[in-house]
Amino acid sequence: MPVARHLLVASLSLFAAAAGAAQTHYAWVGTYNPNGEGLYRFTVDANTGALRDRALVSALPNVAQLTVSRDGKTLYAASEVEKGVVQAWRIEKNGELTALSQVASGGAGPVYLSLTPDGKHLLVANYVSGSIAVLPVQEDGSLAEAVDRHQDEGPAGAERPAAAVEGSFAISDHNGPHAHMIAADPSGKFVYSTDLGLDRIYQYRLDSASGKLTPNDPPFISASSKGAGPRHFVFTPKGDALWLINEEASTLTHYALDSNGRLKEGKTVSALPDGYKGTSFAAGLALSANGKQLYVANRLHNSIGHFTVTAEGTLTHQDDVWTRGDYPRTLTLDKQGRWLYVMNQRSDNITRFRVAPDGKLSAEPDYTPVGSPSQMVISP
Repeated sequence: MPVARHLLVASLSLFAAAAGAAQTHYAWVGTYNPNGEGLYRFTVDANTGALRDRALVSALPNVAQLTVSRDGKTLYAASEVEKGVVQAWRIEKNGELTALSQVASGGAGPVYLSLTPDGKHLLVANYVSGSIAVLPVQEDGSLAEAVDRHQDEGPAGAERPAAAVEGSFAISDHNGPHAHMIAADPSGKFVYSTDLGLDRIYQYRLDSASGKLTPNDPPFISASSKGAGPRHFVFTPKGDALWLINEEASTLTHYALDSNGRLKEGKTVSALPDGYKGTSFAAGLALSANGKQLYVANRLHNSIGHFTVTAEGTLTHQDDVWTRGDYPRTLTLDKQGRWLYVMNQRSDNITRFRVAPDGKLSAEPDYTPVGSPSQMVISP
C-alpha cells in the first residue's frame, strides 16, 4: 500500500505539473524605439492576469505590429520602418523563439498584420506607402514573398474632420494614401482595408487558394464623414457586420455585410463622453467573444469607452474609464475575456483592468513598465 500510495502521489504530481505547463500563457509586446528596445515576452499569471518575467527577445527596430497563429505556435511581427519587413518565429514550449523567415512587407511602414481564417495567408497594411500585401504562410509557419499587392490611389481626404467634437484639432496625414488596417471576414471570402489618408474602406474578394485579392463592386466606400480617418475595425461573431473606429472624428460606425461581401453604412456614434470638447484621437478597439461588449481607446482623453451591443446591433454607452496612463494605442482582451490590457504609449506602461460579467471595468493596481508599447498578443 505505501508503494502504491507513493506511486499515486507521484503520478498526481506529474499530472499537475503537466497541467500547469499546459496553462502557461505568454504575452508578446511590440514597441517603438527609442523607449522600446524591441519585442518583449511576459508570462501571464493564470490567476491574476498580471504580466511577469519581462524579457527582451528581439531587437528588431520598431517591432510594433504583431499577430499570432490560431494554434499559438507561430508569432509574426512587422518592423515599422521605411523598408518594412515581417518576421516569423516559432514559439517553443518554453517561450523561446526560433526564427523561421523574414520577408518584405510589400511597402513602407507596415502598421497592421492579420491572418486569414484558414491561416494560409498573412495580410499586411503598409501605412507610409499606402499599400496592402498578401504573404503566403508555409507549412512550418514561415512566410514566402508577397503573392499580391495593391496600391491605394485617389484624392486625399478632408484635412479637418467634419464630425469631430468642438475644439478638436485632430488633424493628421490627410495628404495621400495611408493604409491602416487589413483583415478578412470570419468566412475568409472577403477582405477589407482602411485608408486613413483617403477616407476610404476598400473591399475585396479573396481567392483562398492563391491569395489573390479582387476588388469588389464597388471597390471601396467613403468614410462615414469627411476627414473621419478610418482606422481599425472588429467583426461581429456572426461575421454579418463590423464596427469601425474613425481616428480623427473619434466616432464609431456600424457596417452591415451582405452576402456578396459589400459594406452598408449604418449608425455612427461618438467614442467620447457627452460634453467633451477638444482634441482626441481614437485608436484601438476590442470586442468581447460574445459580441456584447465593445471597448475603445481614446488617446489624449486617455480613456476606455465602454459600450454594450444590443441584439439589434446598436450601441449603448456605459462608461468612460481612465486608462491610468497616457496615449492608449491598443487594447487587448485575454482569451477568456477576464482581463483587458491597455498599451499606454507615452507613459511607457501597460495597465490592466478586470472585466466583470456585465463587461464593466475595474483597474488593477499594478503597472507593467515597458517603453512605448504598441501592441500585445497572447499565446498559449
